[in-house]
Formats: sequence, structure tokens, C-alpha cells
Amino acid sequence: MKISYAFAAAIAMLSSSVFASSNENITIGLITKTDTNPFFLKMKEGAMLGATVHGVKLLTAAGKEDQDYASQIEAIHSMVAAGATTLLITPSDAKAIVPALDEVRAKGVQVIALDSPTDPISAVDALFATDNYKAGELIGQYAKAAMPLTFPGQPLKIAMLDLSPGHLVGARRHNGFMKGLGLPAAGADTAELSNAPEILCSGYSQGAEKQGHDVMADCLKTHPDINLVYTINEPAAAGAYLALQEAGKEKNAMILSVDGGCAGVKNVREGKIAATAQQYPLTMTAMGVDAAVAYARHGKKVSGYVDTGVTLIADKPMPGLESKDTQAGLNACFGAK
Repeated sequence: MKISYAFAAAIAMLSSSVFASSNENITIGLITKTDTNPFFLKMKEGAMLGATVHGVKLLTAAGKEDQDYASQIEAIHSMVAAGATTLLITPSDAKAIVPALDEVRAKGVQVIALDSPTDPISAVDALFATDNYKAGELIGQYAKAAMPLTFPGQPLKIAMLDLSPGHLVGARRHNGFMKGLGLPAAGADTAELSNAPEILCSGYSQGAEKQGHDVMADCLKTHPDINLVYTINEPAAAGAYLALQEAGKEKNAMILSVDGGCAGVKNVREGKIAATAQQYPLTMTAMGVDAAVAYARHGKKVSGYVDTGVTLIADKPMPGLESKDTQAGLNACFGAK
């Protein structure tokens, strides 16, 4: 998506000093939340691709589960001890990993957060990520336009399948969705989840299919008339659809999600998800590797936030909303090569 731009930007930032005599001597670390979520697997693929292109050494590690920040802290120290001059990380806990990042940055290591910001954001040199508030807003706008056409005359009865308590990415998607839907919504800088009378039930899915299923199944026990389901990501959406299907209500509710992975886009094509907001994790890590090589060779760190893009994917376009169909989504899923 933006790999060529990122490389050009990295080259533009080069200084005249030389940090390494050859790329073979450069070591980069990638630390993701898990090694099971397709989103993070695509990140790893992007990093491996970038490492091959540049001829550098890549170290990888991941938590055992989404909130396993202890494994991430261990990987931070072990990778720097192994010679990594740049760490690319998707923080499992925005605050808990900050002391470890402060320690290695004090030693001159460049740290780039991917997808998820730290708290404070200044704990890293740069953030390469989706505009998650915009991603939520896009699917909210789609729901606002599509619900009256799909379920005419029905009031909104919403189930919210969020990420985890206090998670900024999850809050941004949640609150952006509500803004797009036209409900009261907090801004992008809070980890608090906005609420409204239209939300009949909610729960934390941890971004996983099983938990998504369980939250949705519990919602249906008390609110069988749910007609709109927001999910933090597509694994949670798959779980929600299964719960609706088990209850014989899969045609009674619209599911919206965020991710744009290949499996998720196929679920849009099959009608299990009405629309999704596609993000590009392969692009994030490819940009990260470019920046890591630039730093190792020339000593110039990147800084600030770089938006890696988001696209609304739907096979039933809504008037006034820019979107692409599932064929375009499959061609670009997760930043496909």
C-alpha cells in the first residue's frame, strides 16, 4: 500500500554519519501480541519480507495471549542483548512495557510501535498504525446508512463486542463506531468507552473467536432481538456470527467489524459480515524495517505518527460512502504483497 512511500521517506531522513558498514550486521526485533492472530502473522510476514529485501537479521517474539506483556518485556531485553538496534512492537499493555522501553531507548535503541500506541505515546520514537478512530467511524457510517434499508422501521438494538478494559485501540474503534452511527461518542484520546441507550449488551472479546462467541451468546440470552453487532475485529465477528447462527438469528442482525484480513473479507463476501474497515499490518512492518535499516546505517531515528491507511470494504455500497468491494479487499487483504 505505502511501502514505496515509506522507503522514500526513510531515505529522505538519512544523515551523513554511518552506523553500520553493511546490512548483514544489522539486527532488528519484531515483538507482536500473539503468534496466532492472522493480523500479527501478516505483520511477521511483512517484517520477514523487508528483512530479506534489505539483507538484515530479524528476531521475532510474541506473547502467549493478547495481554501477555511479561513475555514482551522479556523479549525486549533479550533482543537488545542480541544486538537489535531497532525494536518494532505491538504493545500488549500500553503502560506495563514502558519502563522496559525507557531502559533500552536510553541505550540508543530505536523503538517503533506498530498498530497500538503506548501510554504515554512518547515512550516510543514513532507509531506506524491505522487511524483506529476512523476505522470505527467508517463502519459506523455504513451501519447508519444500511440499517434502515436492511431492517426498516426497527430501532437500533446494539451488541458491542469490545477488546479489553482500558485498551486505547479498542476504545478508539468503539467510540469511532458510535460517532459514525450518530450516537454520543468520546474523542480519540480517551480509553473510556462511550455508552448509549441503544446498546443493550456488551462484553470483552479479547479479539478472539471463542470469546466473541461467548459474549454474543450471553447477549442473546437476555436480548434475543439484537439487530446490530459491533465487533473489535474479524475473529470476534466470526464468533458472534456462530452464536447468532446457533440461535437461528443470523439473518436478524447486521455484523460490522474492523481488520480486512483475507478470512474476514471472505466473510463479507459470504454475507456473514456486512462491512469491514481494512487495515494493512504488512505495510506497517515493511515501513518499520525500512526505518530500522535507515537508523542502523545512518543514525537518524523516525519520529511521530504515520497513518498506514484504512479502507471500507463492502459488497453493498451505500450512497455517499466511499468503499471498495470484496475483490479489491481480497487483493489487498492485510497489505498483500
